[in-house]
Amino acid sequence: MTILRIEHLGRSAGDVTLVDDISVDVQAGEVLAVVGPSGAGKSSFLRLLNRLDEPTAGTVWLDGVDYRQIPPRELRRKVGMVTQRAFLFPGTVYDNVGYGPRQRGDAISEARAEELLARVGLSGYAGRNVANLSGGEAQRVSLARALANVPLVLLLDEPTSALDAEAKAQVEGLMGDIIRDAGLTCVVVTHDFAQASRLATRVMMLQRGRAMRIGPAEMLHA
Repeated sequence: MTILRIEHLGRSAGDVTLVDDISVDVQAGEVLAVVGPSGAGKSSFLRLLNRLDEPTAGTVWLDGVDYRQIPPRELRRKVGMVTQRAFLFPGTVYDNVGYGPRQRGDAISEARAEELLARVGLSGYAGRNVANLSGGEAQRVSLARALANVPLVLLLDEPTSALDAEAKAQVEGLMGDIIRDAGLTCVVVTHDFAQASRLATRVMMLQRGRAMRIGPAEMLHA
């Protein structure tokens, strides 16, 4: 079943083409890695998938609905994102994990927050101030916050590149376990081919905003 259908998607800024006529389907439970050199348009492509940036060509269908028909706030709950650096709101871990549900009038219970935190390896952290978290811990809270919305698709934008080697290994392993256990549909941007081959079932290679190759993750070793 196709969850994301990306049709001739493009974005230009002035005379610069950032994303150039990309079409690809992402199936339910699939992890698509987007790889390529710096400046290839990987993050620009990802930001189009939940309309953090607006496409100047093409569109995206989310579970059969043209995403231009979905209000942006609702779309970003359904297509969650974890960015390179965790942007947490001041306050407690609990405040951050419950942010999305609160926006739609649903207070998240302490038990539900604890369940989500346990999934990301932060059991007992709900009352901690986010100002006192390490980089790896903050990224885990960011992941729990995204999961609290029960997204149809999870976008991961270089989610471990800002972490030290130990935290990177821990967070990547955790994400891989959660993705597999929950059968999440994901699009992950990474410059790390080894990480792409560990996390993804399929890979799209970008160069100058264009999709040069799309195929199984094994092609990274070809």
